[in-house]
Order: sequence, then C-alpha cells, then structure tokens
Amino acid sequence: MEKDILHEIVAQKRREVEAVYAPKPSLRKALLASRTGIIAEFKRRSPSKGWIKEDARPDIVPLSYQQHGAAALSILTDAHYFGGDDDFVRRARRSGVTLPILYKNFVIDESQLYAAALCGASAVLLIAACLSKAQCRSLMDKAHALGLEVLLEMHSTEELEYADLQPDLCGINNRHLGSFVTDVEHSFRLVEQLPHDAVAVSESGISNPATVKALRDAGFRGFLIGEHFMKTADPGMALAKFIHELQEITKGNER
Repeated sequence: MEKDILHEIVAQKRREVEAVYAPKPSLRKALLASRTGIIAEFKRRSPSKGWIKEDARPDIVPLSYQQHGAAALSILTDAHYFGGDDDFVRRARRSGVTLPILYKNFVIDESQLYAAALCGASAVLLIAACLSKAQCRSLMDKAHALGLEVLLEMHSTEELEYADLQPDLCGINNRHLGSFVTDVEHSFRLVEQLPHDAVAVSESGISNPATVKALRDAGFRGFLIGEHFMKTADPGMALAKFIHELQEITKGNER
C-alpha cells in the first residue's frame, strides 16, 4: 500500500504540538525537594564582562551540571547580549537533560512564551523591571496555559508588590539591571518582605557556599549561580566542588 506522506506529516505535527502542552518537570517542586537548591546556569556571555566561555556547548555543560548535582538548570537564550539561543534548550534536552530548565530571557511578548514551550523549557523568567503589573499578570496567565511555571524577578522594595500576583517562584536579583552592580546583601534585605509562602530564589553574585547556607537560613530555597561555574575549565566539576563544600559547612553546623 502506498504511503500517505501528508497523513504522516500531520501526525508528526500533532506529536510536536502535544509536546508543547505536555507536563514538564517542575522547577518549584525541584527546589523544595532539594537539599542544595542550586540552579546552575549555562551562560556564555555577559553585557558587562563580555565572553565568559564562548566555546561552551549546550549539549555538554547542562548535562554535566545534572550529573554533578544541580537541582535545576537555567539557560540564557538571549542572542544579542548573552550569546544564547533557544536551540540551546533543545540541545540540552537532546543530550539527556531531564531536570527543570528555566528559559532565561527578557520576556516582553507572549510569542516568547511559545518559544520557551516549544524548545522544552519548564519555566520562564519574567522581570518586574521590564513589565507593568498588568503585562506581568497577562504573561503569567499565558505561561501557565502553556504548562510553564514562572520565576518572577524583583529588585527593589517597590517591585515587591508584583509578588501579589502569586508567581510559582519569587526571585530577588542581586544585580541592578541598569548598572550591573551586584550586592548579595540585597537578598537578605528583601526576603522578609516576600509573602510567607513564597518559594524564594536568590539570583546573581553568589560565589561562596557559605553565602548559600546563610541565604537558605534566611528563607531562600533556590540559588541561581552561573558565572562562578562558567568561568572555570569544567563547570560541572566546579559545581560538584561547590556542593561538597556546602555539604561540609552544613554538617559542621549540625555537629
């Protein structure tokens, strides 16, 4: 019997569309279940520092992060300023990554949410500084309709009102997005003003296991770390060393 190519193509398209709406690993649940909460980031470039690791491969580094104990991953997809690409998420998934992946970009339009869902992300970053509260609410609703969780990033006391939208995760960015100056103390100052049931994530400028321990004691459950690992020869091994040191600090405090 002769093959019906059109039927075959449409069947494949249906599978691809179903994959967009299929359940994805939960970033929120992964952080709540993790003893470290580390979201290891694949970040090749920064606007302030230029290339961090230009030859880093999305089919190698994210999987290595997974193998060395990351609770979840973040992948920069902005091309112009961060040297990223949506395909980096696809390549990470094809390499065997099963952890939740945060699609990290400057999302201002719902078309970007479709892109995140299509490439295999579990969650998207929404930045309060880029959006009105109404825009943020609309994008969050659309993300949830596509099966994506939302990490809502805030930086100032004024932006904390966005937490009323009840995102899946509340991020405190220690880096000012205008000046790119980083201050981890920012997380300690703002976390007490978040809703008591918020799953809080501290982002940027974290380079010391003792800082992660202190942030966890202050109420954070997620810790987004990128440059500290990416600037090394082997980001996955750098993560493993960081986790080992964190575990030693935790054990020492329990004695």
